Amino acid sequence: MAESYFDTDDITKELDINIVRRIFSFLKPYKHLAAITLLALLISTFGELVIPVMLRRIIDDAIMEKNTSLLIQGSVIYLFILLFVFILTFMQTWTANLMTQRVMKDMRLGLFKKTLCQSTGYLSRHPVGRIVTRLTSDVQTMDEFFTTVLIAFLKDIAIMTGTLVTMFILSPKLALMVLVTLPPVLVVTLISRVKARDAFRRQRTASSRVFAYLAERLAGMQVVQYFRQEKKSLNEFKESNNELLNANLKEMYVFATFRPMVEWFSTITLAVVIVVGSYIALSASDSISIGTLIAFINLVQMFFAPVTDIAEKYTLLQSAMAGGEKVFKLMDTDEQIPDTGSHSMEDAKGHIEFDNVCFAYKEGEDVLKGLSFSVKPGQMAAIVGFTGAGKTTIINVLARLWDINSGEIRLDGIPVKNIPLPQLRNSIMPVTQDVTLFSGTIEENICLGLKLSQEEIIEAAKTVYAHEFISGLPDGYKTVLSERASNISTGQRQLISFARVMAHNPKVVILDEATSSIDTETERLIQLGMQKVLAGRTSFVIAHRLSTIRNADRILVLSNGRLVEDGRHEDLVTRDGIYAGLYRLQYTQ
Repeated sequence: MAESYFDTDDITKELDINIVRRIFSFLKPYKHLAAITLLALLISTFGELVIPVMLRRIIDDAIMEKNTSLLIQGSVIYLFILLFVFILTFMQTWTANLMTQRVMKDMRLGLFKKTLCQSTGYLSRHPVGRIVTRLTSDVQTMDEFFTTVLIAFLKDIAIMTGTLVTMFILSPKLALMVLVTLPPVLVVTLISRVKARDAFRRQRTASSRVFAYLAERLAGMQVVQYFRQEKKSLNEFKESNNELLNANLKEMYVFATFRPMVEWFSTITLAVVIVVGSYIALSASDSISIGTLIAFINLVQMFFAPVTDIAEKYTLLQSAMAGGEKVFKLMDTDEQIPDTGSHSMEDAKGHIEFDNVCFAYKEGEDVLKGLSFSVKPGQMAAIVGFTGAGKTTIINVLARLWDINSGEIRLDGIPVKNIPLPQLRNSIMPVTQDVTLFSGTIEENICLGLKLSQEEIIEAAKTVYAHEFISGLPDGYKTVLSERASNISTGQRQLISFARVMAHNPKVVILDEATSSIDTETERLIQLGMQKVLAGRTSFVIAHRLSTIRNADRILVLSNGRLVEDGRHEDLVTRDGIYAGLYRLQYTQ
């Protein structure tokens, strides 16, 4: 079953110290919040431990002695302590969550910044769904680590330690009896931890498979319906869903068994404390008071509650370790296109040269093989060839979305590696077949970061004949585009992308299959607009529809990564080569 969108790797370490250390490194800017959180936690824990001791004093010194004034005084102090603990717990919860939210904000920002700088090669190898998961749900596990796991562990350990110390202070005999019951509890906890870890891994794997299957089938629902695969898909999903159900039930079984066992040990301990403590209290020595016995009962309950909590937080710790591992793996990835260029190219002319260029997406599978050609400023060069000939690859390496393996590409005589990336990509801009428009207004998509006046935006749209349809929309240039700009047509999306390129005014324009998905009327408008726009600019046009490139200054014909033909349309048609064959296929059938 496909698992493209979600990882299903088992967690190799239960507690990775390196991951924990790196998580804590994000706390450095928020040391003051961490200190306040820790201080509030410790003081509130101390307050919770004082409550049973205070209760003991009220019972022994006030109730047993029938001292009304002391009872009132003790009750007021008791309520004050409860209020104090409440305020500190609120402070601890607030500062912990505030700190965690800021840490997650920093992580998301760092990850997104890292992703923005990654090479096209890296992005092509990693599905979008996986990267989005890193920036969202995997980062979200940090929230669980700080607020649910870490704070809970610190509080639970503090309470367990504090209750034992308090027990020994109140009555060493009863404290030793409580310690005798601990070994069986520890054994059950260790066994439960192993079972919970295995159950969590099974649940995580099954959950990932369900998510991956849903993502794949929902994205291709039309294909499922066209080929009548509804029944088969339903049966396959039932199988995965049942696997997830069984994994969830096994995880539930672990906790359904563990919690009652800990509660059973807690009840046994309480019973022993009550029986033995009552016997000692009623004995002649009277070494244990009724107040002490009641305080012990409260302390025993306080002691066993963290035992259950720590075990149940273990799976969240596992999840946090898994999320942290994935987050830092992405954060450590460095596959950026090196930007070491120092030659300023503020005013490019648009002279493009390929000199014996070789390139392979995968080692040993060359796509471009010793490719050499030159396009003068202002020329329109069309690139044609069968699928896989390397047409789009030329554009990718020209703008340094990928770096070539050997040879040299030059812009105005300067190797593109020596030109700063921002300047290079300001000079070379594409209009692709799959237009990418972002959620926002039409004018924002045209500007895309530039500070343009309304007149400049309208002029760019008019140049490519987009102004008419934009003006006809209810909100004109303020029209908000939905996700993937689904509220306008394919042709309109193409026109906006042309307007965007024109607004940025590059010296080199790339049209990659730019009119292959557009109706005849819209294509006619684009052709008219291009006659004006391409004047004075170097342009590369990649098209299967040869009608769009008949007037090109040069037509470069590729075959298996090599330049096999070069010339104008009329010359190539008469040569009876690859271009002539493509031409006959389109116009003689």
